[in-house]
Amino acid sequence: MTFIFGWGEGARIPIAIIFLVAIGLALTLSPVIYQTLEKVQMVLLGIILLFVVVALFIATNGSAWVSVVTEVPEGVGNFFQSAQVIGAATLLGAIAFAGAGGANNLVQSNYVRDKQMGMGARIPRIVSPITGEEEAEPSLGYMFETNEQNMRRWRTWWRIANQEQLIVFLGIGLLITIVLSVLAYSTVGVQDLGRDLDFIRAEGEVLSEVIAPWFGTFFFIAGFVVLFSTNIGVIDYISRLTADSLKVTFLRESTFWSESKIYVTVAWLIIVAGSIIMLTVSSQPLVLLIIASAGGGVVMFFYSGMLILLNRRALPEAVKLKSWRLPVMWLIFAFFGALSGFMLYSFLAG
Repeated sequence: MTFIFGWGEGARIPIAIIFLVAIGLALTLSPVIYQTLEKVQMVLLGIILLFVVVALFIATNGSAWVSVVTEVPEGVGNFFQSAQVIGAATLLGAIAFAGAGGANNLVQSNYVRDKQMGMGARIPRIVSPITGEEEAEPSLGYMFETNEQNMRRWRTWWRIANQEQLIVFLGIGLLITIVLSVLAYSTVGVQDLGRDLDFIRAEGEVLSEVIAPWFGTFFFIAGFVVLFSTNIGVIDYISRLTADSLKVTFLRESTFWSESKIYVTVAWLIIVAGSIIMLTVSSQPLVLLIIASAGGGVVMFFYSGMLILLNRRALPEAVKLKSWRLPVMWLIFAFFGALSGFMLYSFLAG
């Protein structure tokens, strides 16, 4: 936003707090929170995809695309040397945030629930305590019988869930990552553009000069939309996961603390805490992003192991992970464990 309108760095914190509060109000006042979230994200995703398509055709060149396939960037062959150059936390954060990292994947079943798909039809949705109407809460821990009819329904749901992951997170996510990388390589190349978000400003200025002023502005708008949509998603899914976990454990018997009330309380705690951090600790976007993303990588290490444990001990045999999926989960667990350990070692050694 400051790049679009030419505002100074002093405008960063007020803008961030204003939009955090706007997110909180949108989530708090939505009768069914997921429905509002879905509509907002569809608009934001449309803007992002429009930019990617336009950039693909007018701002990237053939030689840069050839380099994606034919050239191996310096340092790729020596993983640990590269990690030391960019920092272990940055490396872990980049890998964790690629696609839908951190705790994002954990919340997919919660979104399925609020869309009333599959077993979600048996569980109440998260609504606004102010404008929504809370539904009667069913017993927790309901498990369907593994008969042929239910297994047919399960396989249908499982196929849809796999298609969503394949198309949205792997397909579109990978496409956007590659296009933006080639866009940067085609315009500013590989150079040190400083810390913080200076490289974003430099990229937009180059695009304004090389392509057209309107395209540089479009780049900044797309960047704003990417970060804004991410903020909405992060506040929502952390609140969802926290509310779900607390309601089925410590607050299971509470008649006051519904899942919806816990959700809204956690969302506003995040907004207040985030505002305080920016006002008192750090207002540097890149520093905060690296901390958050690296933390997401550590979380992925823990929940990968927990998912394996839950899958092997709690699920019926008919729906447990089988074939190649379970070994891949173990690899993910080991991979993020090794990266988290490397980050801790780098922190203690440095």
